[in-house]
Amino acid sequence: MAGETAGSGRGGSARGGTLQVVQSLAAQGEPERAAQLYEELGAAQRERLRKEAAQGSVKERHWLVDVLRRARDFTGAARLLDGSGDDVSVADLYAQGGQHVAAAEAYLRAGEVEKAAAAFERGGALERALEVYRGLGARESMAHCLVRLGRPFEAADLYHELGQAHAEAEALGGVLAEDPRYVEAVLRTCKVLDAGGFTHRALAVLADALSSSELLRADPVLVTEKARLLRRMGLDVEAEALLARLAAGATVPEASGYRFLKAIPIFGELTLEDMKDLYRLARPVTVTPGSVLLEKGSPGTGLLVLLEGTVDVFSGNEPNARHLNTLGPGSFLGEISLVQDGPVSANVRAKTAVRALRITRESFQHFLTTHDAASLHIYRLFTQNLAARVRALSG
Repeated sequence: MAGETAGSGRGGSARGGTLQVVQSLAAQGEPERAAQLYEELGAAQRERLRKEAAQGSVKERHWLVDVLRRARDFTGAARLLDGSGDDVSVADLYAQGGQHVAAAEAYLRAGEVEKAAAAFERGGALERALEVYRGLGARESMAHCLVRLGRPFEAADLYHELGQAHAEAEALGGVLAEDPRYVEAVLRTCKVLDAGGFTHRALAVLADALSSSELLRADPVLVTEKARLLRRMGLDVEAEALLARLAAGATVPEASGYRFLKAIPIFGELTLEDMKDLYRLARPVTVTPGSVLLEKGSPGTGLLVLLEGTVDVFSGNEPNARHLNTLGPGSFLGEISLVQDGPVSANVRAKTAVRALRITRESFQHFLTTHDAASLHIYRLFTQNLAARVRALSG
């Protein structure tokens, strides 16, 4: 029947043809059959049918709205119903059809302001959503829109008023390095995190900013803030050394050891996600000059990655032990003890004040048990590197 009706040859008009059949079926209490007929039409025929129906009586249009709803042409049904005064139903139909901005306008006409704001936001009309949320006094929803609109400072101000420090810091984290207010955003983020008890995280944010460019690395405001955070962590010696370098005009060293950790051969095939998980296991270590970091013959305790300062490596712990090497930032010690039990093979003593990252054997073993793919890569590369060392010694 659908094929015969669609090809009725009435100059492209559905009036008196398909529309009449569809409306007749609906009026006779057979809306499912009417919906099936509508579904079988082509897109152009459905469009002509809707245009014809829009010129009919209110009763005829309501019949067809029910048919279109059953056929899941929600947008078509909404357009037919639009202007009838039933704006809530129109809005709901537009929303079902994914036409969220049209739905929002209908919700506004119906006085459903909160639904309108949410529909504007869902439809990507963020400025309109912001306007409606502002009228409602919905500050948290306003902040969400401001973040999505790329206005992080305004969002952060609202989150601050709401007492949502975590959200405030996250909003400020969206400020790009090329933004003229980037330094301001970093400083504010650090203060928010520090005030919330997350001083380590604040220091990590600052370290990331300092490492992003040579210009920022020497920024006196950022360096001074880093010194303040170091003092908060009880690292007064490091803070004073940092300020002394700043006063001398020296370049501030990179605070984060992530790139050093990433460069260690046995971690050479880890994914970004696994590297980040591994990096979070690292704990900062500070060592005074003359202190022993590793003692020959003692059990290995894990990995040390040097960030600042230098260490001397000796063949043993006796006074006349042979000096083997001097290592500085980027060097690492004890990686074998991460995956293999055994005593330390040399004595390592701090030549200067040293700042390092430590990953203990215990935490590393937990990492391996929870990261299957990473552990396979690490063991394979460890075996290859160990074999290369054996070959070098044999040669």
